[in-house]
Amino acid sequence: MKPPTVFETCRPRGDILEGSVSEADFAADLAQAAKGGGSGAYLDPAEFFANTYPTRGLKDLLANVCRRLSGAGGEAAAIFRLDTSYGGGKTHGLIALVHAARGARGAANIAEFVDPALLPPQGTVRTAVFDGENADPANGRDMGGGVRACTPWGEIAHALAGEEGWESVRKSDESRVAPGAETLRGLFGGEPTLILLDELSIYLRKTQRFADARGQLTAFLTTLFKAVESAPNAALVFTLAIGKDGRAADAYSEENRFLADAMAELESVSARKATLLNPTEDDETAQVLRRRLFASIDEKQAERAAAAYAELWTAHQDALSAEAARAETAEAFRAGYPLHPEVLETLTGKTATLANFQRVRGMLRLLARAVGKLWRERPADATAIHLHHIDLGCEPIRQEVLTRLDQRAYAPAIENDVAAAAAGKGAQGRKKALSQEIDAEHHGGLPPYAAYAARVIFLHTLAFNEQLRGLSAEQLRYSLLCPALDLSFIDEARRRFVADSAYLDDRPGAPMRFLAEANLLQIVRREERRVDAGEARAELNDRIREIFGGKTFDAAYFPGGPFDAPDEVGGGLPKLAVMAYDGVSMGSVVERVPELIARIYKLKGSEGSAYRALRNNLVFVAADETRKEEMQGKTYSRLALRELKKPERLSDLAEHQQAKVLEMEARSEQELAIAVQQCYRHVFYPSRNKVEAEGVDLAHSAIEIHAAADRPGAGQQQIERALRDLQKLKMPEDEPDSPAYVRDRTPLRKGHISVRTLRDEFRRDPALPMLIGDDVFIRGLRMGIEQGEYVYRRGELLLGPGDPPAELVIDEQAVILTMAYAKNTGVWPRPKPQPQPQPESPVSPPAQPPKPAGGGSAPAPQPPKPPTAPVEAGERTVEAEGVLKEALTSLWEKARAKKIAALGSLTISMFEPEDAFRLLGAVGAAQGAEKTVAVAGGYETGGGGSLQIEFRGPARDAQPLKEFLEPQMRGAASVNIHAAFELTFPDGLDTGAAAEKLAERLVRFAVGTAHVTAKEKAGK
Repeated sequence: MKPPTVFETCRPRGDILEGSVSEADFAADLAQAAKGGGSGAYLDPAEFFANTYPTRGLKDLLANVCRRLSGAGGEAAAIFRLDTSYGGGKTHGLIALVHAARGARGAANIAEFVDPALLPPQGTVRTAVFDGENADPANGRDMGGGVRACTPWGEIAHALAGEEGWESVRKSDESRVAPGAETLRGLFGGEPTLILLDELSIYLRKTQRFADARGQLTAFLTTLFKAVESAPNAALVFTLAIGKDGRAADAYSEENRFLADAMAELESVSARKATLLNPTEDDETAQVLRRRLFASIDEKQAERAAAAYAELWTAHQDALSAEAARAETAEAFRAGYPLHPEVLETLTGKTATLANFQRVRGMLRLLARAVGKLWRERPADATAIHLHHIDLGCEPIRQEVLTRLDQRAYAPAIENDVAAAAAGKGAQGRKKALSQEIDAEHHGGLPPYAAYAARVIFLHTLAFNEQLRGLSAEQLRYSLLCPALDLSFIDEARRRFVADSAYLDDRPGAPMRFLAEANLLQIVRREERRVDAGEARAELNDRIREIFGGKTFDAAYFPGGPFDAPDEVGGGLPKLAVMAYDGVSMGSVVERVPELIARIYKLKGSEGSAYRALRNNLVFVAADETRKEEMQGKTYSRLALRELKKPERLSDLAEHQQAKVLEMEARSEQELAIAVQQCYRHVFYPSRNKVEAEGVDLAHSAIEIHAAADRPGAGQQQIERALRDLQKLKMPEDEPDSPAYVRDRTPLRKGHISVRTLRDEFRRDPALPMLIGDDVFIRGLRMGIEQGEYVYRRGELLLGPGDPPAELVIDEQAVILTMAYAKNTGVWPRPKPQPQPQPESPVSPPAQPPKPAGGGSAPAPQPPKPPTAPVEAGERTVEAEGVLKEALTSLWEKARAKKIAALGSLTISMFEPEDAFRLLGAVGAAQGAEKTVAVAGGYETGGGGSLQIEFRGPARDAQPLKEFLEPQMRGAASVNIHAAFELTFPDGLDTGAAAEKLAERLVRFAVGTAHVTAKEKAGK
């Protein structure tokens, strides 16, 4: 049977439900209560005893003291010591004594605590209270009537005997020297006297700068003990924050140890022994809390819940901490229901060691707020009150920890990892905390497993002693496990949280616990995961463009086909095709030229049907497959650091960490530049020493960029340096090739050539070097003229060896002749002038070669894409363009960014007919999709004939059309055919693994440029 929730078994008190519990209700102030002031919860005896659980120690204390005050105690002890840790009910017990000494008027349930017959009549007991928290040894505490007491004896004298009593010890108070026993006994006046000493350890801490303060306090306690014991109706009760083991574990442990040793010595010397009482034993803490928090608890239903937990712990004991297997744990749960045993264990064993956490009162403050919030939200998993129900996203609880417990150092850890303020958003609208992000992404519709785990880890971090901080995975499971939570989800949430937390202690062997300062690497990694994939792609593409911009090459970025790399001289610089890293990437060994690079190198124009003329004018640079991930990672890191650099984010970090983030952000720009250059290391350049025996005239070289590059971001310079080392590239300052080599390697070997045509040969012939500018070319011509290899002629100007320098022009009217040709045709040497003018037979200028191709007309416009189905109302679409692999990758990223879970259709429009027909077989074999092919356009034959077609139908019917068109296209003079594929997915295409798998199949067959469009699956 399903166990009941706490909402079915328990009814909280009205002030707990309403959230009307004030701070004063938890601030037990003994001095105020003795004066008749303070909160009504402590001032009114009726309300005080109604909210108090009658512990064994409290009942013993009241009975013994009341007997002593009545004078009928006989051998009853006169001195009582309350031992428990700070906030363990000592002050509460002393306030109970104050009310009892005054008759406990109006307390209806006083019989639960003490026999009413033992209560002294109202107004018959002299009561003096010394509260170390309120003491002011430097300035004196105002006792009224102008009296300011600086010592315990001064305060007690005034409380017992007024101004007359004060005058009797005035000199002792002013000199801070303890008075004698007779002086103190005189303050009793023979009447019943109750003296209460609380928080002596705090008083001692305040007197550190006063000489012999500890010695005088010891002397005072000695004389006070003697005075009280000698009076039959006097009683003294003092507190000491010492545990059962005799050790003090809180922030005043050193003072408490001194007091304990002093008391022990006092007892051994005088044979006086105080009666030791513990107002609240450990096994009663739960009952104290239950009494204050709940008006009623159904004990029968509690038994059912306890039995369900015991069964659960037994079933999973191998995965839980040792507490789960102990019989006493189940018994403690039954006694303390609805409080999970681990709640009390953590708050008493760890949190209570903090200086500002008063054990029972501190637990009441936290739990009162937690119970109020729990009853407002009523989560279905609350079959008991667990530690994880103390929600640090609740502002009062958050402030209790940060302010009252003085744990402000952990504010960034809470904000970033546990619970962001303002209902999931931090200051200035920051994003959710890590645990909230994990739950939103992975635990939709489930309990907030990650938030629960984060709260438990944080609360286990709050301890004074470092060895107490944190917990193991087994302890976390034990703390979280309940009938409504699944152990596998608990482990999954823990792993995700630990892996991504920026503030958990990540040192080897350390328990799960928070640190006050963030692990910057974790913060950056977490912020990297928040970066949008599309934003990262855009940033990286922009950075690649910046890096490979320059004055050496005219760069074409991410070409998808020949049309993106024009076959023209343009500004005179060689072309540099920077290939898209998702479109073309190389492995460590390059055995062939990638197909897309080969096509761009061979062809030109939008149709790719004409051959490229200026092949020695084009260089390619491509990414290394093994270094893409590093380059992309540096992009995400740069964007993450840019976000963390914002003032509202930077303010969450410590000052030295802020400086570190700024340093890392500044360095990230250089690191990204180096990563880009290290990735873009494959250079393909025109050469007869080609990569493949039967391939295009492209050679390959790999650039090595060191991690500490001297000029990061100068991508063109790295390519320039590599090509110059290979003797492939000549800059204006370089030496030209020998004139004889140029003569024998170009059409100049026939005897003559126009200067422009010769210059163009350097852009056509892969065997020649690539020239940057015309300076080195002109110097090569001059060298040839001076060495007697060339003769230059333009109009009337003729230049040969020995002639003074003249301007050399690069155009079709200027001609370079070999010396042999010039001599054979009589051009050189110049004819000598004759005495008589004779008609001169002009040397016919050499026939001008035809104007080379390459400066031709603009490419034909690209045919329009075939229409696709209209978008239905409510459907969302995404689209992308580029090399097919890159386009599909971008499309999936855009779909996931829009939270599109499944696609209803996918349309692929290929720019090149060759790619389209290659893709036809892969599309036809796609599983789970209805395939439609659209083909439009035509071709012209060499004889002037033309054919226009339009086809739309199933993929299988397009196969014969492909087999017909392919041979026709190869023989056609021009081709203008466009094909598109429409895939419809009746069951939807998952944008995750299924989409990636489909893309992997498609890109095996086509690498050209495509336009892709997808529509969301209706209902998704």
